[in-house]
Amino acid sequence: MTRPSLTLTSTVLDTDDVKGLSEFYLRLLGWELDQDELPDWRKIKAPTGAGLSFQLEQEHVRPAWPAADGQVRMQVHLDILVQELEPAVAWALECGATLATFQPQDDVRVLQDPSGHPFCLYLPGA
Repeated sequence: MTRPSLTLTSTVLDTDDVKGLSEFYLRLLGWELDQDELPDWRKIKAPTGAGLSFQLEQEHVRPAWPAADGQVRMQVHLDILVQELEPAVAWALECGATLATFQPQDDVRVLQDPSGHPFCLYLPGA
């Protein structure tokens, strides 16, 4: 069978605050609002065409990082390339992220967005 044309256009994050979480990533990444169907859905888009979408989930539970037995584990995280780690961390914190207590690598920083989704800021070569 021949593979049909498939194009990944977006990663979707569940949240109980679609507007708040999308505004966090709009500010953090400097992307543009692409779709706005508040209160249930929003999508932001990078100049390269990649997208990040936000879907309302009233029962959203923040994942734990790192998770222990019985805790909600993350199922996806975002990796964001930066040129300088400390200024990027400072910017993310100013935007509303929190720095995770557990940091597994020196050249990567794990943070959590306002809905608790972990994301990594990392240096080239990391």
